[in-house]
Parts: sequence; structure tokens; C-alpha cells
Amino acid sequence: MNEKRLPFTREQIERIMREYPTPFHIYDEKGIRDNARRLKKAFSWAPGFREFFAVKACPNPYIMKIMKEEGFGTDCSSMAELALSERVGITGEDVFFSSNDTPAAEYVRARELGAVINLDDISHVSFLEKHAGIPDVISFRYNPGPLRGGNAIIGKPEEAKYGLTRDQLFEAYRTVMAKGVKRFGLHTMVASNELNPDYFVDTADMLFDLMVELHRALGIQFEFVNIGGGFGVPYRPEDTAVDMEYVSNKIRLLYDTKIQGAGLHPVTIMMESGRMMTGPYGYLVTRVLHKKETYRNYVGMDACMADLMRPALYGAYHHITVLGKEGRPLDRTYDVTGSLCENNDKFAIGRALPAIEIGDVLVIHDTGAHGHAMGFNYNGKLRSAELLLRTDGTAELIRRAETLDDYFKTLDFSKL
Repeated sequence: MNEKRLPFTREQIERIMREYPTPFHIYDEKGIRDNARRLKKAFSWAPGFREFFAVKACPNPYIMKIMKEEGFGTDCSSMAELALSERVGITGEDVFFSSNDTPAAEYVRARELGAVINLDDISHVSFLEKHAGIPDVISFRYNPGPLRGGNAIIGKPEEAKYGLTRDQLFEAYRTVMAKGVKRFGLHTMVASNELNPDYFVDTADMLFDLMVELHRALGIQFEFVNIGGGFGVPYRPEDTAVDMEYVSNKIRLLYDTKIQGAGLHPVTIMMESGRMMTGPYGYLVTRVLHKKETYRNYVGMDACMADLMRPALYGAYHHITVLGKEGRPLDRTYDVTGSLCENNDKFAIGRALPAIEIGDVLVIHDTGAHGHAMGFNYNGKLRSAELLLRTDGTAELIRRAETLDDYFKTLDFSKL
């Protein structure tokens, strides 16, 4: 069982709400730092181990700065994410640029920053060369095709838009070798929000075998292997978090047997976790505005899917705590909704909760990744604030809530 606890007391959050009105996302700095240190410790055996925090999960410079202080780089897939990394002081090979359908200007910027470029398609070799030049180090993203699964987020690998086939991979490395590239990496990303630890062991096993084959066929001495991210979050109380010590120990055995055995040591093991790093340490705090009883019982919040769209997009579960009623029986059933003019604007459907009254505060768990980051302005909804719960218990505003002036800023009313 995964006990859903809050990193703040009721008194703390009520004090914070007096200064910052709901809704808002709040992130637990201590939880994020402790989690980062556990990951580094688990892979301390691996030569040069690097985690590149997936910026798309929580693109806030204050969170990125914490990651930098913990020794992590950034995984970027857009111009804005490259710019955020630079502003936080993360440049050079501390940036892993892994995008798809990439505009030329983004490759140019990645080259200017000295980022490691991970190519998504064999045709991008000539595109990169034409617009930005061939860098000293190149990685390719491998798509293995049919595997033993997939999920609603990333889909089956053979149906995903990402990566090169096996045959394309061999051709791509031959091509860049002929162009003078001397440093090489290999990457894949075949799952998202996966809780089975053996999935990641199997991924490493697959990549290690492929590296050995490429080495024997082409003479490549790989510098790094990026096993991707996709480590899941135990969103439901009955879920179990991925045991990273188990994953690490299994990968170490494979490394010793296959990488050391083939004479390829040292190879740096990398990953690009986002969800696992911050997801469990974010909370959407929202207040009940209305109750409605028709064919179902509804509680209407001051937040909506513009603040958290995962339940609407994926049917995802997010645990909900009714503040101050944690010990009461879950003897009522509610749909927890927002005010967007879309019927799927629901944080929970048929959820068993204690009796709720107007004015109650609900805390929606595990919103630290792909929560605020996926916000939008449809229906004129304004995105909420982000706060950071510091290790001393104080709350810092790290992104203010949007205003109507923000929403209208790109319009020129003077020409009407």
C-alpha cells in the first residue's frame, strides 16, 4: 500500500491560502531533494551516471534549479525548454536535446548551447548537417517495434512516432561515422508511467545487446546509453512505487556481463526521468464552490482541467484528500468537477469521499509532473499559481497566477 500523506499540516496550508488564493500547485522541496539523492545513491556504482530531468514534466526554473543543485542535467525537447535550461545555468553536455519533427532553429540553438543532440530519424542527419552542422557527439533514438506492451500515454512502440528502426539505426551510425563523428550514444524511450521494474531492466538488456552488436559490426565505442524515463508514479494508494535499488542492481549485473564482457567499459548510464522526480511531490489545492445533485452528486471546484488535465486526457486517477476530514468514513460518492464548458472536466468520477460541504478544501495528489505544465487557456481559463514549500516550512511563490491582462497580451485591440 502507498499511504497518501501531505507534506504540510492543515494549519500550514490554511496560512498559505490566506496569502495565495486557491487554486494553486504546491511542490515539496524536501521530497524532491530526498528523491533525487535516493536515485543517485541507487546508481552510485555506474560510471558517470547522469539523470537529465525531463523539463516538460515541470518546466519551472525554481524546480530546475533544485535539480541542478542535486547534480542533474535537463532533458529538453523544444526551444523554450532549451531557453529555460540556459537561464538556470544548465548548458553544454548537461543538456540532452531529444526532440521530434524538429525545426531547424531548435537544432541551431542546441548546437550553440553545446547540448548532446539525440536524433529521432535517419533523415535528420542531413537536416542537422544543413542547418546546424554535425556535432562532435551524436545519439540516436531507437524504436524496437513490437514489445510486450505499451500504454495509453506513449502507445505501442510500433505505433509511436518516435525513433529509428533497427536497420535504420545501423545505417545512421555508418552515415555519421563517415562524416567524422567520433563520440556516440544510444537512446530509447518505450514506456511512460510504468510501474513494473522489470520493464526497465529489460530495456537496459535490449540496449546493451544492441550496443555490443553495433560495436562488433561498426567498431563503435559507445560513450553513453540513455535508457529513457517512463518510471511510473504510484497514483493509487494500492500502487507500489518502482524499486530503483532493484532496477539498479539488475542493470549492474547486465552491465558487468554484457558491457564489461564485450570490452566496452566504461559506458555512462543515463536516464531522463521527469514524472518520477517531481510527480509525487506536487499537490493541487482547490476549494469547493458548488454542490449539485441531479442524476449524480457533483462537487464543483475553483480549479478545472486547465490546472490538471490528466484525468480528462488519460482517464488518470489522482488521489484526493478532503482537508480536515482525513479520518472520516468515505461514505459519499461524488464526481469532482471544474467549470470548463466540457463534460470531461472532471478530476474524479464516482469517487468515494467523506461528506463534502461548500468551502471545503480538496488536495489533489501527485500533480508535480504533467500537472501545471499541461495547462491551457481554452474557454478563457487562466492558469494557476505555483508555490514551493521550502524545507523550512515556508511557501515561496515561484510562478504567479495568470491574469486577464496576460490572456489578452497578444491581442491588439487598437485595430478593431
